[in-house]
Amino acid sequence: MALRNTPRALDHAAAKKSAQNAALFGLLTRYSSFLLLIFGAVVFVIPFYVMLAIAFKSAKELGATEIWAWPKNPTFENFVYVWTNPNVSFWLFLKNTFVISTLGTLGVLFSSSVVAYGFARINFAGKDRLFLLLLSTMMLPGIVTMIPTFILYAKIGWVNSFLPMTVPAWFGGGAFNIFLLRQFYLGIPRELDEAAFLDGANYWTIFSRIILPLSGPALATVGIFAFIYNWKDLLGPLLYLNDPELQTNELGLSTYNSLQASQWHLVMAGSVIVMIPLVVLFFIGQKSFVKGIVMTGGK
Repeated sequence: MALRNTPRALDHAAAKKSAQNAALFGLLTRYSSFLLLIFGAVVFVIPFYVMLAIAFKSAKELGATEIWAWPKNPTFENFVYVWTNPNVSFWLFLKNTFVISTLGTLGVLFSSSVVAYGFARINFAGKDRLFLLLLSTMMLPGIVTMIPTFILYAKIGWVNSFLPMTVPAWFGGGAFNIFLLRQFYLGIPRELDEAAFLDGANYWTIFSRIILPLSGPALATVGIFAFIYNWKDLLGPLLYLNDPELQTNELGLSTYNSLQASQWHLVMAGSVIVMIPLVVLFFIGQKSFVKGIVMTGGK
């Protein structure tokens, strides 16, 4: 009995109890995080489930069942009708959107990577102040510059063309994308630059042959963000595109909704068609996307 009450035995018991409490707390934290993630996933999946459930229902079944109910007899007739509708060409919408999204994404990747390299690897006077000014533009609402920008594009004859939604991407790339790439570039060892300088390389050679090949995950992340933004953009096409032959996905869906007088099974079928390329893109670039997010937040 005397041995059990010694200070060493008491310290050992206290340490064991503390370790048990820490393990229990870690277990509870892990399972709580897991349950929270499941809840968040369910919340985000519900709209997609409802969209798919309505898209595969016939008009008769849609009126006779709840929107939550999965169709008893799923049908592809809605998709065939939407795709072959002579009044609204979803093939044309997809083609126009793909052109805008591709050109805009390439422009964002080029311009934002060049600007981010300057802020991350080149020392010049006022660099920090310019970077702070760049970040401050993220707090400027787009509605503030919408009217002046429209007047400018109207004066130079760009309205009713793809130019207002593609050309600006090649001259800046967006403050958030520049910030994301700059953070990634800061994590690349500067010894690589110094070794290249000793071999006679200039800044452009280092950027194109060293930095860019190492920036695949970050560039994939920025590219996915830019492509999704352009693919889902409604305001830009609504402002600048007047010709029905130039309409994009979101503008075409809005037009199709008004033409179909709230026939939701057809509208949801069109929404699924528009969504499929984004789902495919995300699953293809998921690994690089997650890796890029993790690595750009490391410094």
